[in-house]
Amino acid sequence: MELLLLADEQESMIEQYLDRGRMFVLGREKARAVCVVTEEDLCTLEIKNIAVCPEYQKQGLGKRMIDFVVETFRGQYEELLVGTGESPLTVPFYEKCGFRISHRIPNFFTDYYDHPIYECSEQLVDMVYLKRLFL
Repeated sequence: MELLLLADEQESMIEQYLDRGRMFVLGREKARAVCVVTEEDLCTLEIKNIAVCPEYQKQGLGKRMIDFVVETFRGQYEELLVGTGESPLTVPFYEKCGFRISHRIPNFFTDYYDHPIYECSEQLVDMVYLKRLFL
């Protein structure tokens, strides 16, 4: 749970998708990175959580996790979604991994979280969805 909380800081929100998701862990003795994906419909998978331990960040592990998910599910689904806050850290990361902005859910972070969420000193308000096709 500690690693999942790096990417989604409210445990009650994680519990909403954890039981219906598939979790992938990178690391042998210690989890270095984790990714949880859920099937949203017969054509769509969604990354609900992806996190890398702070001491292993900026080493390409997040991209490796995404590449693993794409290779594992290629041919089974048409698209991979990920929802995130509008942050200068996360949106460019996903764009570098082949995702493109799809749509947004206004006020998601202010409506569904019990406290304000900040990233890079900015409060997150809208959920931005990005999409990558399984080609």
